[in-house]
Parts: sequence; structure tokens; C-alpha cells
Amino acid sequence: MVAGVSDALAPVITVDGPSGVGKGTLCQALATRLGWPLLDSGALYRLTALAALRQGLSLKDESGLVAVAAQLDAAFVSGPDGTIRILLNGLDTGPELRAETCAAAASQVAIWPAVRAALLQRQRNFRRFPGLIADGRDMGTVVFPDAQLKLFLTASGEERAQRRYNQLREKGMDVNLKNLVEEINVRDTRDATRTVAPLEPAADARVVDTTLLSMVDVFNWAFAFVVELFPGAVNPSQ
Repeated sequence: MVAGVSDALAPVITVDGPSGVGKGTLCQALATRLGWPLLDSGALYRLTALAALRQGLSLKDESGLVAVAAQLDAAFVSGPDGTIRILLNGLDTGPELRAETCAAAASQVAIWPAVRAALLQRQRNFRRFPGLIADGRDMGTVVFPDAQLKLFLTASGEERAQRRYNQLREKGMDVNLKNLVEEINVRDTRDATRTVAPLEPAADARVVDTTLLSMVDVFNWAFAFVVELFPGAVNPSQ
């Protein structure tokens, strides 16, 4: 905290885009490099969906989902190796939270305006000095519209499905590439056409297509803007 300055003025870097474009990897790299905390907003929607499914709620029950979101007992715990454990009701959600079924459920939960409203202030409360890296789909358009740096990542649906396929196979999970492509296309359509906070770049966002880029390329592209806009946050010795 900067003496005499409200956390509401803390710097924010938003990274938005659909699943599989490399948002999580980029945000983790930026957070590590700058020493800033990370908000994984998608995890909050996944946690809401997971909690609702565990309670047997229908994903069409908007009022029930709002109650779950408002009472969500979630925590992000950093491990000694820099990894982040996501807890629900005090228990590690592990791979269940990252499963495709949970991702699809989160996309359905996110269409409800009242659910998004219930999670809005919770997300804004993550804003603290020295700064915040915010990963999501509407970070730059809705949650932090005054963010000093807004990044938006894209990639082809086929490339994103292939990346997800490789990730899941590495974890020993049995997945079907064709099904992943179909699921991503359905989720993209749902996210882009919802009436509240549709997935789209902010007017002042820097946009990059990561289809043919390595994560090193993406990081270098993003970090050039960080150096330009936040020179005091970058330690030259690192």
C-alpha cells in the first residue's frame, strides 16, 4: 500500500480472451516477474459452477446461482514453488476445477447478469498495491475499465483445442480432439453473444493473435508495454 493512496488507484494489467489463448500462462509469468498478485476471475465462475453442481442446483436457476456466488467460500493460496492452489470451502479443488465439464458449466453460469453482479465487487476487491494482474474475459471492459494496460489474446479455435488436448493428455486424461473443438466453439458463441459483458476487446486494448506465437513471444510482446507504462515496477537486475 502506498501511504495515503487508496487501493482503488493501484495499477492493474488486464488480460482478456477466450480459453486456450495463453492468458493463464502469460498472467502467471507477469505476476512472477513483477511480484504482483494475480486474479484468476475465471476460477471464480468455475468455483460458482462447481459449488452449484455439488449442491445439485440447475445451471438455469439464476436465483440459486446468485446465492451460491454471494456465499462462495473461495481462497487462492500461493505455494512455495509459486503455484496457486484454489480452495472451495477450505478444500483444494485440484483437477476437478480445470476439467472441461467445469469449464462448460462456468460458461453457462456466466450468462446470468445477477451472478456476474454478485461476483463483480469480489473481483474488484483484489485490487491492491503494488498492482494486480487480472485474468478473464471482461476484466478490461467491465471489472477494471480504468486499467492502465489492457491486453486481449486471440487464437484460432483449432489451435486452442489442440493446446487444451495436449494439456489434458499430459495429465493422463482421456480426451477427444474433435469434441474439444466443438465444445470451444459452443463456449465462444455463448460468451460472445451473452447480453451482459460479452467477450470482446476493450476499445483501448492491445490485441494479439497467439496462434503462431510461442509463449516467450507473447510474454515479450506484453512485457514491452509493461516496461513502457510501469517503468518503476520493473527491476532491471531481474
